[in-house]
Amino acid sequence: MDIFFKILQTAVDGGASDVHIKIGGPIIFRINRQLVAIQAPVPTEEWVNNVVETIVPRHAKARLEEQREVDFSYHVPNIGRFRTNVFQQKGQWCLSMRYVKIRVPSFEELHLLAVLKNIAEAPRGIVLVSGSTGCGKSTTLAAMVEHINASHKKHIITLEDPIEYVFDDNQSVIEQREIGLDSLSFEMGLKHILRQDPDIIMIGEMRDAVSFMAAINAADTGHLVLSTLHTTTASQAMGRILDFFKPDERDQVRRQLAATLRAVVCQRMAAMVGGGVIPALEIMINTPTVRKMIEENRLEKLAAAIETGVDDGMQTFNQALFNLVKGGQVTEKEALAKATNPQALEMNFKGIFLDEARRILT
Repeated sequence: MDIFFKILQTAVDGGASDVHIKIGGPIIFRINRQLVAIQAPVPTEEWVNNVVETIVPRHAKARLEEQREVDFSYHVPNIGRFRTNVFQQKGQWCLSMRYVKIRVPSFEELHLLAVLKNIAEAPRGIVLVSGSTGCGKSTTLAAMVEHINASHKKHIITLEDPIEYVFDDNQSVIEQREIGLDSLSFEMGLKHILRQDPDIIMIGEMRDAVSFMAAINAADTGHLVLSTLHTTTASQAMGRILDFFKPDERDQVRRQLAATLRAVVCQRMAAMVGGGVIPALEIMINTPTVRKMIEENRLEKLAAAIETGVDDGMQTFNQALFNLVKGGQVTEKEALAKATNPQALEMNFKGIFLDEARRILT
C-alpha cells in the first residue's frame, strides 16, 4: 500500500483533480482538465486487487460483490479525502478517485455570483444546482452550505453518496449522513429526515421520484432543500424532474414544483485567460412569471423568461459567457465553445442583440 499512498500524495501535491488506476495501464492523473500519465510502476492484478480489498469499506463490500461497482468516500490521514468509484472492465478492477479538498472553497475563490448567496439564504423551498458530470455541482453546493454555516444558526442535515466535503460546525449545526454507512438508502434516510428537526436538508443528488417527493414535502412544510441534478440548462430542469414520474402523476407534481421551487443554477466550466477554470452560470429564479409558466405547463418558454429576467437575478448561459468575455476572464473562442447558442453569442460580440425572448413571452 506504500506505493498507493505515494500515488495519492503525488496527485494532491501536483494539483490533480482525479486519479485513474487500471491493471496493465499507466497511472493517470487529471490536471487542469487534461489527462496525464505519470511515472509509476504499472499496476498488476495482484496489486490492484489488494488495494481494492483494503480500501473498500466493510459496509460496501457486499454491494461491490453483487453489483460489481460501488461509490464510497476514502480518507487517508495527512493526504486527504477522495470520492472513490471501484468498478470493473474486462473482468478486472479499476479505480477512479476524485480528490476532495478538505476546506470548502469560498464564493470568491470559485468565482460564484453574489446572487447565489441570496438563493442559499432562502427561508424555504427547493434549490437545485445542475450541470453535466464533473462541472463542479457538488463544490458549488458545498460553498452554499458553508455560506449558511458561517452566517446563520441553522440545523443542517445532509444525505450523500458518498460524503465529499466535510463541514465543521460554525454558526450552524451540521450532521452528514453517508448512504450505506449511516443510512441504508436515500429512500430510508429521506423517510425519517423530517423527524430529525432539520431547518435545511442537503441531498447529494436527486435521482428518482422518491427523492423529489421527499424534497417537495419538506419544502411544503417550511424547509429549505438543496440538491444537484443532471441537466444541461436550467430551463430543462423541470422536464427532467417530471420524467422521473409516471404520466398520470406529472400534472400534480408540476403544480407542486411551481409552489415549492426556489431556484435552479446550472453551470458549465470555462477555461480562464491565464489558466484555471471559471463557472458560467445559468440562473432561473422562481419569479411570478416562471411560476405561472410552470403551472400552465409552458415549459418551452422558461428559457425566454430567464433571458428577460436579468433584473430579478436571472441569466442565460449566453449572457453569462458574454459577461465573462467582457470582463476579460474568458476568450471569445472559449465562450463560443461553451455557449448554448453560439450564433447568437457571436452576434452579441458584434454588438447585435435580438429581442426574440420578449416576443416569445408575449
